Amino acid sequence: MTPVTPITAVFNDLVRVETRLFNALSARLREQHGLSLGQFEFMAIIDRTPGCRVLDIAHEVAITVGAVSKAVDRLVAAGWCVRTAHPEDRRSSVLTLTPEGAALLATARPTIERELTALTSAVTPADLARTAETLATLRASLEAAREGQPG
Repeated sequence: MTPVTPITAVFNDLVRVETRLFNALSARLREQHGLSLGQFEFMAIIDRTPGCRVLDIAHEVAITVGAVSKAVDRLVAAGWCVRTAHPEDRRSSVLTLTPEGAALLATARPTIERELTALTSAVTPADLARTAETLATLRASLEAAREGQPG
């Protein structure tokens, strides 16, 4: 049997931790607010990105424009987001949260914070801060090199 290298072990743990955190948070959001973590994330990006377009979300989360567009269609259908024509590019739309979407996002944010705090309680705040710094550095490096963007 070939031994797992340290970098492979880090990758495996990182993926498994992300999956478990994502699933647990998504379950809590569905139970308490009727939305998924993916919907929450897209709404949070729309909220913090002035003039947000589908392409902005696709770049941030590194998925295809088509996948984002379908997800945004579901946000629109739920009444949480609206698309308006981009003032300078008629082929593009600007995304804005509706008052209902903004209220839902504001209500869901404390759930995310509370659940993340509980789910990461096995790690000290100092270790969590170091992990956050390390991951931010790695993310910035990958983004600068345009690694992992959909083709």
